[in-house]
Amino acid sequence: MTGTQIAWRKNQKGFSRRELVYELGAWSYASCLSYLATATIILDVESDVKLLMVCNALCYGCGIAARNAGRPTIAVGQLLLIIAPISSALMASGSLALIFLGITAALLFPALFSICINVFENLRRSIVAAETSKQLADRMQVLARTDVLTSLSNRAGLDHQLTSLFTDLQPGNKLALLWIDLDRFKEVNDTLGHPVGDQVLREVAARLREQAPRNAVLSRFGGDEFIVAAEMRSLLECEELGGRIMEDINRPFRNKQERLDVGCSMGIAMYPDDCGDIDTLMQSADLALYHAKVSGRRQASFFTEAMNRDLVKRREIEMELRGAIQRDELSVFYQPIVDLKTGRIRTFEALVRWFHPEKGELRPDEFIPIAEETGLIITLGNWITAQAARACASWPEDITVAVNLSPLQIKANGSALGILTAIQQARLDPRRLELEVTEGLFIDDSEVAGKFIEELSSYGVRFALDDFGTGYSSLGYINKFPFKKIKLDRSFVSGENAGVKSEAILRAVASMGTTLDLDIVAEGLETEEQIKSVRSAGCTLGQGYYYSRAVPDYIATLLLKRNRDDNQKQRAQA
Repeated sequence: MTGTQIAWRKNQKGFSRRELVYELGAWSYASCLSYLATATIILDVESDVKLLMVCNALCYGCGIAARNAGRPTIAVGQLLLIIAPISSALMASGSLALIFLGITAALLFPALFSICINVFENLRRSIVAAETSKQLADRMQVLARTDVLTSLSNRAGLDHQLTSLFTDLQPGNKLALLWIDLDRFKEVNDTLGHPVGDQVLREVAARLREQAPRNAVLSRFGGDEFIVAAEMRSLLECEELGGRIMEDINRPFRNKQERLDVGCSMGIAMYPDDCGDIDTLMQSADLALYHAKVSGRRQASFFTEAMNRDLVKRREIEMELRGAIQRDELSVFYQPIVDLKTGRIRTFEALVRWFHPEKGELRPDEFIPIAEETGLIITLGNWITAQAARACASWPEDITVAVNLSPLQIKANGSALGILTAIQQARLDPRRLELEVTEGLFIDDSEVAGKFIEELSSYGVRFALDDFGTGYSSLGYINKFPFKKIKLDRSFVSGENAGVKSEAILRAVASMGTTLDLDIVAEGLETEEQIKSVRSAGCTLGQGYYYSRAVPDYIATLLLKRNRDDNQKQRAQA
């Protein structure tokens, strides 16, 4: 039995004793008053005294009946103790007037009894209605603060419980907030349906209940995001909790006989180490989660002040990038892709460059991720495609241009139409445009990607699978979609892991390309030895600084002319 239950029982016992004392006192007082009035009748005292005592007793009985109607036993007992002796004495007095008064007094009992019972019933119904309303209000409040699917707190419930947790925080302890985001939940929902997705969310909630401390606040913040808030004694205790939760949620889920590998990312912030209030605590945890996802997912990230500085820098770049697009400060440079056998330029890859008027040249990896996060990549990508199409239209007809596409750009409404419009306005043969996509596109939304590729392929646009070997490298993508080219990541050629194993992979992919009539592009070529190596492995095309860096369109035209002249001289000498 808990301390609360024991205290409640003690209060109930104390209340019962006080009620018994009140009952005995009420009945004793009524009896004394009635017996005094009865004595004046029996002793036949003066009429004035007799009338005064009888009226006093009867009036008290009438008044107290309504007063104690909430306890019918007390009210009826007092009435009976007052009226019965007085009425009996009056009717036994022999005086006609007193007999009539005794009968009248006796008739008071059923009338007042009926009034007392009616008042009691009205009070009882009012109390029951009030209790029902309170229970309903409490129930509605619980429902308003609870997520129906997982039975965890929702946003409103989280705000309420966080305030209580924050207020009750013991001196010297810390309030840790762990913000969890499922990494591949959308894929589960899209491929297996919402019922399976709901099952995964309920299982995540169950695993959180199992791992979280007893006093923790658990919330489904929305969609596939969860929050755990708990009082911690130290940073080490918080790290241990985060590790347990990460390990448990990263375990595969089971749907019948199918294994679901979802995984999660986590951002962690602590009060008072990282902030001074609840709102800042949540902002810090959210920012830490963002860094965990940007850093590669399936990891936990603790908030640091550097994240705030990075956020300010990113927002600054975002605002400047919007202005740069409007002011036409961006440029498209072109890097050649060369036939490894003949040395002829076959394609130019279009690469965006930003020459900031104050900061100088900004690397693509400084602003492209920000453009993708903010949605600017859609506008930027369409602009790059239009620029590349116009440049390619001025080159010989056997030269193609390759443009990288962001998954976000492909998912945007009318994306295929935007590319076809750019081709049409540049008067470029669709077969001369190559669109490079990465494997992440198919992992995030295979159905949308398939429709996009199918639509543009029907017009003759070619597709290349970029960065092959760095992700899942599923051969199913090559079999399912009409790729004409595979670009091997530069790590197989010039990375720190380049060696015997990477060369074996190069040969295997190149052999597959020959069988499937696919061009295999080796990226990152910087030396003649590397060129000989990838050529002997079976790669058909090469790209890298050995041939040329990315250059403006007019220099690309000069490179192309010089390349043609050199090839003509070689053929003439041969």
